[in-house]
Amino acid sequence: MPHDTTTPPPEQVPGKGFDFKAVLQSPLVLPLVGLIVVSALMGFASENFFTVSNILNVLRQVSIIGILAVGMTFVILTGGIDLSVGAVMALSGTICAGLIVHMGMPGVVGLLAGILVGIGFGLFNGALVAWGRMPAIIVTLATMGIARGVGLIYSGGYPISGLPSWLSWFGVGRVGIVPVPVIIMFVIYAAAWVLLQRTPFGRHVYSIGGNETAARLSGVKTQWIKLAIYSISGLTSALAAVVLTGRLMSGQPNAGIGFELDAIAAVVLGGTAIAGGRGLILGTLIGAVLLGILNNGLNLMGINPYLQDVIKGFIILLAIYIGREWR
Repeated sequence: MPHDTTTPPPEQVPGKGFDFKAVLQSPLVLPLVGLIVVSALMGFASENFFTVSNILNVLRQVSIIGILAVGMTFVILTGGIDLSVGAVMALSGTICAGLIVHMGMPGVVGLLAGILVGIGFGLFNGALVAWGRMPAIIVTLATMGIARGVGLIYSGGYPISGLPSWLSWFGVGRVGIVPVPVIIMFVIYAAAWVLLQRTPFGRHVYSIGGNETAARLSGVKTQWIKLAIYSISGLTSALAAVVLTGRLMSGQPNAGIGFELDAIAAVVLGGTAIAGGRGLILGTLIGAVLLGILNNGLNLMGINPYLQDVIKGFIILLAIYIGREWR
């Protein structure tokens, strides 16, 4: 499989002994440095930052964006983008709640239906990008509007409440001291790591992002891979909806506004090249946690919420610039 323009993850690079240069070139270096520096600054600014309860709270807060960012990583690795993840998440949760509350469906059926909605939108996006040869940014911008509109029509623009109490376990439950959303997030990241690092599918994802023409000429079924990665993005949007619905105990058609930008930011902060072909799923997790730490630390310091957006925007721009110069 050619990787002419792609720098494979460290796990895929053969070699003998410890290669310090390869370590420095790893997509994980800058995200890890950023995480350490920002954590140290926040810990210095607030004595409550490094408490166990606060760390678990940060992980719980980032779980939804973290899950969305998994699917976004697959898409960006191939050089694409998915702007519909927030709207698809909202629609999945709304459909799930509507089937349970209004149609009297069992909770499991509602959850499965919501997940199928997410996968369906992913398939639709993937088909238009792969076979329709339409720009991903235009396709997913359109489906973002479609998903948001369908959710508002279905719900009448109002939240759908009255869900069974056991659904709250997915959003606010705990296993010991660890929040369930955090466990779900880590399980999804583990599965994504295996898929990207230990399967031919993962190698094909990287090869498409590095050089799609070369990948196609070498026998990679690029259209089917694209269909699969957008389906994965739809799936992770639906799984994030399960967590959000359990947390809010309602289907919210207006939920997830702007979440696609946070998911993209987590991927970029995690070291994945926005043009595709380079990045690690572990980096995305670090990027999501870094975003969560920024939010949490700025809140603990009492920074104005509007100013927080400005600060985070500049940090993301700085991360992109430094990452480009580093490479």
